[in-house]
Amino acid sequence: MSDSVELLYKQIGDVLKERDGFLLSAHVRPDGDAIGSVLGLGLALEAMGKRVLMVSEDGVPASLEFLKGSDKVVHVPDVTPEMLEGLEVMVALDTATQPRLGEGVNALFVDKGMQVINIDHHISNPAYGDINLIDSHSPATGQIVYDLLKSQGLGVPAGSRDALFVAISTDTGSFQFPSTTARTFEVVAAMTRDGLNIGEISSLTYHRQPLRKVRLLQDLLNCLELSSGDRVASWSLLNSTKERLELLPDDSEDLIDHIRSIDSVVVAVFFEELPDGKIRVSSRSKDPKVNVCNVCLKFGGGGHAMAAGARMAGPIEEARTKFLAAVDDELAAASNS
Repeated sequence: MSDSVELLYKQIGDVLKERDGFLLSAHVRPDGDAIGSVLGLGLALEAMGKRVLMVSEDGVPASLEFLKGSDKVVHVPDVTPEMLEGLEVMVALDTATQPRLGEGVNALFVDKGMQVINIDHHISNPAYGDINLIDSHSPATGQIVYDLLKSQGLGVPAGSRDALFVAISTDTGSFQFPSTTARTFEVVAAMTRDGLNIGEISSLTYHRQPLRKVRLLQDLLNCLELSSGDRVASWSLLNSTKERLELLPDDSEDLIDHIRSIDSVVVAVFFEELPDGKIRVSSRSKDPKVNVCNVCLKFGGGGHAMAAGARMAGPIEEARTKFLAAVDDELAAASNS
């Protein structure tokens, strides 16, 4: 651990120990790392006797409701003024930019006098907090939270441990992504020694697919398109398909990995129509030279070099044409480097 990171850990640790009221949240459309990090830190703070309000702009995905304490994460519309009384510190977790917390979450703390702590692992994070712990070398925010708690001598109760494992496991693609480090395995080994049941938690995380999600995969495979000499694979999810299959917001999570696995594919892209007319874009790269974060930054997005996203103006075919053209430019730049 570098001196600067150790200093940040101590600085945040002092706040966690000295302050009494905390508001915790993560990005809209939360995934395993977002919810896992919120619960991991939130349950640890509760075990310290702190007052904690965990909130989410979009609630907890149904696929993560098995996590202990998930019922404590309040959907923003259900937050009352009484819940906010006495809260002194806002902790934003796994959120690359402040707007990604959501308008509702921002309204809870902006101009309310709260100190803002920003804990994240996205390289595109502009450091919008009063204290910013951003480690782009960490494969998951959950791993940063675990190291923060342990380095400051704070407890990691069973609920926190399980949530942080889900955070790390999901954001490393079950420990398959290049971002996975030796430290990642050391953290999981320590969790296992402390009682983590990897088989049980992994089964709850990965082996409970609803039938509608399998039917969605079938639908998406039928509209799969390959381009750029089969180096780019893409597919699109329309609002009409969501209505027909009665999908939930998180049903499309991780499906991009199916087309990413095609042997010739270097970049996989998933386009999704949103109710507000915007197009949600998720992209994945298999080649470190092909930086999809660079592509997403062109459209107001960001993320990691090999996993990034953006929201674009519709209609979906126009967004698709523009984004895939930018992907081709990135592929060409990588070939010439």
